Order: sequence, then structure tokens, then C-alpha cells
Amino acid sequence: MLTKEGFDRWAPDYDKTVSRNEKENSYPFAGYQNVLTEIYHRVRSGSGSAVLDLGFGTASLTSRLYLDGYEIFGMDFSKDMLCLAKEKMPKAVLAQGDFAEGLPQELDQRKYDCILGTYSFHHVPVNRRASFFTGLADHLTEKGQILIGDVAFRTAEEYETCHRKFADIWDEDESYFTAQEFIRQMSDLHLTCAFQPISFCAGVLTLCRESTK
Repeated sequence: MLTKEGFDRWAPDYDKTVSRNEKENSYPFAGYQNVLTEIYHRVRSGSGSAVLDLGFGTASLTSRLYLDGYEIFGMDFSKDMLCLAKEKMPKAVLAQGDFAEGLPQELDQRKYDCILGTYSFHHVPVNRRASFFTGLADHLTEKGQILIGDVAFRTAEEYETCHRKFADIWDEDESYFTAQEFIRQMSDLHLTCAFQPISFCAGVLTLCRESTK
């Protein structure tokens, strides 16, 4: 897993690297742009205007929403990624830090209509997911949702198939999503979850609080 210094070094070439990997239809970025486009349309089809992007990187997704007039808030632990994002979104409220350790005051004190994590939430260890996502859900507005675009698989069998095929480049430090298990775990936390596969190694998970009606 890359450190923040590693992401700083990667920042200038991040989008090119992702694009090249995506064109090769290879793990981990096969379907990357389709994942971002799906999340973009889901945000646009919802209500409200406050969006929190955790691990925004070069702001490929949130800069589009910013230009559409959304209020953008975000956090990333790479200072160089932060600088690139600020150039695209000068009025956004952006903080540097590790979101897995909690939100800073300027982000923690409000609620959001959408909370996004694109290729970033796999940095949260499996044994910390319960507390992490219940904490994020507390920051949602009544009809708010958490949208996760990431390396994700419908079943453990699909995960293992991909793991074997790309064993030589697989990042063992990253905690990828298996939808069946994640949906079950979130249900135990009274969070509703759905999964839409996008490519053989990526998809979109949607989380919201269970209705009390």
C-alpha cells in the first residue's frame, strides 16, 4: 500500500497511469471511468447539494460536480493531490489527512447529501469497517447516501478468481469489497446496501440508513 509520500510522487501521473491500466482492461482500474460516471449520475439524480469526497485524489469526479454547482467538501492524505484538487475547485472545503482516523472539525460539524469514496475506502481495514461506515452514516442528511466506487466483487469466488489471475501485481495490503459479505455486515448495522458490478473487478456500492417508517 502506498504511503502519502508515494501518492505525492504519483500525483502528476496518476490520471495517465489509471487511463493506461483501464485501456488494458486490467486489475485494478478496469471500468474506472464507468465507475466514476455511474456515481456522477447518481449524485446528479439525487436531492441536495452538499457532497463529501473522501480520498478525492486528482478530483476527476468531484471537479465535475463542482462545476455543476455542488458544494464540495473533501479529504485526502496527499498534499500534492490536495494541491491539484484546489486548482480545479478553489472554493471547495478541502482538508489533508487520513479519513480513516476521523474527520477534522471543518468536515465533522455538518451533514452531507452524498458521501463519496472512489478507489479510496479499500484503505480501511476490514476489522474497522463497521465503526467507519456507521460513523459516516451519522453525517448523512435524512435521504443521504454513501456511494462507494472501488475494486469490488459480487462473491468471494469472483474475488479469488481475480486474485489468482493478477497474483503478481495484487496489492495484499488493500481490503477490497466482496458485496455479499459487505451487504450482510452493513445489514447488521441497520444500513441498507446494494451493489452494481461495473467490470470484472469494480463496482458501485450504495449505502443508506434503514428507513424507520
